[in-house]
Amino acid sequence: MKKKVFQLLVDNTSGVLSRISGLFSRRGYNIESITAGVTADPRITRITIVASGDDEILAQIEKQVAKLEDVRDIRELEPGFSVYRELALIKVQANETRRQDVISIANIFRANIIDVSPEGLIIEMTGSQNKIDAFIDLLHRNGYDILEMARTGIAGLRRGTQDIVWFDIED
Repeated sequence: MKKKVFQLLVDNTSGVLSRISGLFSRRGYNIESITAGVTADPRITRITIVASGDDEILAQIEKQVAKLEDVRDIRELEPGFSVYRELALIKVQANETRRQDVISIANIFRANIIDVSPEGLIIEMTGSQNKIDAFIDLLHRNGYDILEMARTGIAGLRRGTQDIVWFDIED
């Protein structure tokens, strides 16, 4: 199974995310992650979807999503021509004696400590999915317990200034 990252530009209307995710559900397509947020134009929402499947399924996903009424543009964000980032908040159990070791590991990965309690830390990290996975793996290998974790899924943009999509939307 392959993964593809799709960038959608959609009308910022009520229920648009539900309609898009419903298409995936009805067709039995798998969503690895989905993120959404308003763009510089508040009438448009950018949605980044990571989907998995064989070439035929991934091509079908792109065609079916493009047919939805609210979808203004859909493009694949190809790895060499795009930048992807994910945000992770990770709560690690670490008492006073182990705290500095966790902080040292976080510093190697350029992560930020955003909360400290007597028995743990909350670490904020942004980067590629591989970077976050490597950080989590290193914590596990060093015997640290991850108490809670929240990951956003990836957001991405194409590199450069070519292929920027502009819309003339009447008010």
